[in-house]
Amino acid sequence: MTATQQEHWDEVYRTKAADSVSWYQPTPEPSLRALDEMHLPVTAALIDVGGGASSLVDRLVERGWSDLAVLDIAAPALDVAKARLRGDATRIAWLVTDVTKWRPGRRYDVWHDRAVFHFLTEPEQRLAYRRALETGTAPGSAVIIATFATDGPERCSGLPVQRYDAAALAAEFGSAFSLEREWREEHMTPGGGRQSFQWCVFRRR
Repeated sequence: MTATQQEHWDEVYRTKAADSVSWYQPTPEPSLRALDEMHLPVTAALIDVGGGASSLVDRLVERGWSDLAVLDIAAPALDVAKARLRGDATRIAWLVTDVTKWRPGRRYDVWHDRAVFHFLTEPEQRLAYRRALETGTAPGSAVIIATFATDGPERCSGLPVQRYDAAALAAEFGSAFSLEREWREEHMTPGGGRQSFQWCVFRRR
């Protein structure tokens, strides 16, 4: 994302309540369900890419997960989550950065991304994302990705998006990742609208 886009996301979280944006989930049920089905230990290292103000990290802390990181381009979004977690916020690694410019300094057992990848509409952005993904994972790592489905919105928060089905996502990630599971979700926005999401679980080869 460009600096202008970073300013865009900063402004979104400065001017809107975290529970009013279209992607808000009271409980991140699809993410938790995917994690439950993998039977991962709570010691697994997980990064939530584009996690922002999402409550996924809260739920994982409640479950005893001990090696968590949240990455987002918008510092105000992370500030919302930190304030909500209070003292538990010190147990999380908070990364304010553009994932397409990020070079992970470690590898994670789980890479989770709900709704960042579909904002990468240029091939070079997606290539940079994949480089970060490959650097930040190891063989056996799980990758949980959600994007707008092919019948989902064409724009979100004033920005264009790239829509996917499972086959298209698998093609984007290439032979280094095997598709283990895919499903669709009809997300209900706070305003009562419906958005079609495509979810995929990949395994790093």
